[in-house]
Amino acid sequence: MLRSPNFYFIFFLLLLSCKEENIKPVNTSSIKKEALEFREKGITSLESKNFNSAFYNFNKSKIAFEAMKDSANIVYNLIQMASIQQINGDYYGSKETLTEALPYITKKDVYSAAINNFFGIADKELALYDDAVYYYKEAIKDCTDSISKQSPLNNIAVVYIQQKKYDKSIQILESILNKKILDNNSLKGTKARVLDNLGFAYFNKGDIDKGLLLMTQGFKIRNETDDSYGRIQSCLHLAEYYAKIDYKKSHEYAQTAYQIATKLNSIDERLESLSFLMSNSSNIRNTEYAQKYIVLNDSIIKIRNNFKNKFAKIKYDSKKEKDENQKLRLEKTENLLALQEEKYQKVVAGFVVLILIIVILILIRYFRNRGRIDKIKTAYDTETRIAKDIHDELANDVFHAMTFTQTQPLAIDNTKETLVQKLDNIYSRVRRISQENSTIDITANYATNLREMLSTYNNENTNVIINNIEKVNWELVDNIKKVTIHRVLQELMVNMKKHSQASLVVVKFDSNGKTVFIDYTDNGKGCEKEQIIKNGLQNMENRILATKGTITFETEPDKGFKVKITMPK
Repeated sequence: MLRSPNFYFIFFLLLLSCKEENIKPVNTSSIKKEALEFREKGITSLESKNFNSAFYNFNKSKIAFEAMKDSANIVYNLIQMASIQQINGDYYGSKETLTEALPYITKKDVYSAAINNFFGIADKELALYDDAVYYYKEAIKDCTDSISKQSPLNNIAVVYIQQKKYDKSIQILESILNKKILDNNSLKGTKARVLDNLGFAYFNKGDIDKGLLLMTQGFKIRNETDDSYGRIQSCLHLAEYYAKIDYKKSHEYAQTAYQIATKLNSIDERLESLSFLMSNSSNIRNTEYAQKYIVLNDSIIKIRNNFKNKFAKIKYDSKKEKDENQKLRLEKTENLLALQEEKYQKVVAGFVVLILIIVILILIRYFRNRGRIDKIKTAYDTETRIAKDIHDELANDVFHAMTFTQTQPLAIDNTKETLVQKLDNIYSRVRRISQENSTIDITANYATNLREMLSTYNNENTNVIINNIEKVNWELVDNIKKVTIHRVLQELMVNMKKHSQASLVVVKFDSNGKTVFIDYTDNGKGCEKEQIIKNGLQNMENRILATKGTITFETEPDKGFKVKITMPK
């Protein structure tokens, strides 16, 4: 069984590259020596077309090089194995083998070009034409010179002919010819192939005269260079050309193709030639050719299936042997490690336990100290705030009440009523200061207590409106987040009382099941955003962020103050 010259183009390039560039001088390593010996046996067997032996030896070489982690030679052997599978029609198996090579490719070079080229060949033979074009284009990207790009370019053009995209095929093939790259005598075979494919594309497009001229030129070059395989393809194309206009010539070309393919043992081309001969012959001859076709087709199916099974078995047996060897090596290693581990296990375990005890003691002491410091700081902050509130608000009001009693006659009803109002105002302030610093109830009464806290800021000068507080299912909200919401809203109300001079405050609650939304709005005097930190609102932002919530401030002088809070439950 023979493949076209473009199939072997990358193969021989790889062979040359491996022999001249990638093989280091043989050293005393028995593994490397064995790997090289298997590889050379594989090359020899492949050259003599002993495919089973070649596949076996390349596979053994690959396994040996895996032990040395020699990526270049691993890839080389896998590519040879894939090429053998393709020669014998095992295209799916070849794609699996090529896929094994991909993890070892670290740069774009002749190896990556070869892999993509073989992927393209496999997909073309499997009629996966779009995939084939993709891989041929990838191969072109990896080619290092313009000459090596011509083979995958020609392959793309052939696929386009199969897809009946004749204009695309013609464009590629004519660009190759126009660049004069193939005018060198050493590339006559490639030029003949391009001419023949270009003529076949023109013929299929409908320009039969130009098609015949180009196919004839290609056939002439192939005869001059004694390109036997190329002559098969030219004869088949010409047989198809003359099929409808000159039955006799079509038959002659098909007969010539069949004879050459038989001589070269090229099975696929023999089958294609027989299909022409069957369609061009009389009933008697047609039966004869049909019988040959059936026998040959059945034979090649059996042979290729046999090869597929053998290739799969070789890989399976090798993998099994490799796994067993690795298992034995692993067992020996584990035994050695077990002896060492048994010796040091108690020492290491004791050391680890000692370290853990020390770490735990340090952490306990650290968290105790930190908790004590936090409590002291919290108590200090609370005392400072209470003292400031008493000094700023309560002390002045008590002083004014005392002055009022000393200067006004208490026997008059209006005077008594005014005094009562002042005392009631003082009581309300004392009650609010007490609530601000009291423990927060996070039980079922949370919503009621939160509403009550907000309502304490409702007086003759400020109207506080609370909307939809019951819409939130507070029982599903985390207790720490309840405390955070309470303290943040408390700080907002204190800030409003001290700085805003608002006559209307609206606090709106909402929830979507997973998140609590709170919108605070007042019509106070507002402030510049830079003043937020100075007004003590930075603390509430830190509280919200600590519970993975968000808080945004919207304010400008004389335009009120808005705060939006979101808090996951």
